[in-house]
Amino acid sequence: MSSSPLGGRTALVTGGASGIGRACVAALSDAGATVHLADADHAASGEVADAHGAIAHVTDLTDPGSVESLPADVDILVNNAGVQHIAPLTEFPVEEFTRIQRLMVTTPFLLMRRCLPAMYGRGWGRVVNISSVHGVRASPYKSAYVSAKHGLEGLNKVAALEAAPHGVTSNCVAPGYVRTPLVSAQIADQAASRGISTDAVVDEVFLGRTAVKRLIEPEEVAAVVLWLCGSEAAHLTGASIPLDGAWTAS
Repeated sequence: MSSSPLGGRTALVTGGASGIGRACVAALSDAGATVHLADADHAASGEVADAHGAIAHVTDLTDPGSVESLPADVDILVNNAGVQHIAPLTEFPVEEFTRIQRLMVTTPFLLMRRCLPAMYGRGWGRVVNISSVHGVRASPYKSAYVSAKHGLEGLNKVAALEAAPHGVTSNCVAPGYVRTPLVSAQIADQAASRGISTDAVVDEVFLGRTAVKRLIEPEEVAAVVLWLCGSEAAHLTGASIPLDGAWTAS
């Protein structure tokens, strides 16, 4: 295999300034791609761009108009940006539910709509959607996140069917709990609300339903994303890869 398997390719990664997105920027850059990252965090975006030779676009992806500022002529689109809000359905803020749908369903749709024509024109492209175990399972108090991930899974399937004749694949990677700032914040919140230690939250709450008893590292998710962008995965499309420690197998 070439030391630069993605040499000459261009990628766009949303939420690229931290967590899974940052790991994807690193992996795709190391594979030879020119990588654009989109994130609302100005300082972190610049730091990641400098570290990996990427191009930063500081933008609020909850604003549908922000998509117009991002490159359309890319070979690889990684829809990763996401947020979490935890509250009972009866108390869930309507504006927060709407914001999460915009960021995690509408923005991926708009980016596919924007980027797929160039991929079609070249007869090659990869769309990778960072979903979650919550794209196929539910947990209480996460109505917006679970709804959004289920929506992203459906969008992925439609994209796969439409894009296949053009040499473009679309797949989801559906991890369980990944060691990211988003999850770290949840661990602290859960520990405070339950009156237990952070270790107990990880062991009893987050990993209780998984067979592999550890958090997933962002680099492990990025490795699957990178593989999906390679020639070996050309026949895999419309799929959702459960990187969840056998959570959904139980």
